[in-house]
Amino acid sequence: MAVSVPIFRNTVILKQLGIAIGIPFGLIALVIGLASGKSVYAFYGLGPIAVLLFFTWIFIIVVYRGKYEAEFVLDDKGVLCRTQAKQAKKNRIVNAITVVLGLLSGKPAVAGVGTLAQSRQETFLKWNRVTNVKYKPKSHTILLRGGWTEQVALFCTEDNYAPVEREVMTRTIHLREKRL
Repeated sequence: MAVSVPIFRNTVILKQLGIAIGIPFGLIALVIGLASGKSVYAFYGLGPIAVLLFFTWIFIIVVYRGKYEAEFVLDDKGVLCRTQAKQAKKNRIVNAITVVLGLLSGKPAVAGVGTLAQSRQETFLKWNRVTNVKYKPKSHTILLRGGWTEQVALFCTEDNYAPVEREVMTRTIHLREKRL
């Protein structure tokens, strides 16, 4: 099943962005604010952060049209979630540019970010590895968690949410049996 999810209107994505981006940049802003006291020069440190976030937002709107194009397959073995082919191609280009620029600038951490981002284009989670399921009918999303780093978000449409929810409940009955 394929779905187009608005990045800046989906609560699950916004929450994950808040954790991944909000916490680190919030801590940086807090440190800069506290270290500078009441100095107006704190804005010289906070300004580039705000500009970077703004241009990142523009980049996502222009390149990705503000959407995450995902598809998932449920079968007897588990859940496969991946980026749709057209967006996956864009991601490969962006991630390759990130790796090359990271290497050319002598910043291996940046190159690592590009490599790591590319490795997460397709995720498979076996049913027997699922340890937690969260159903979010308002946003038509089902979150499956396995191990510490194993998480899959099934973004559904209004029409297919109920059948997908039933399928996940059937496949994860082992979770309810453990609780009894």
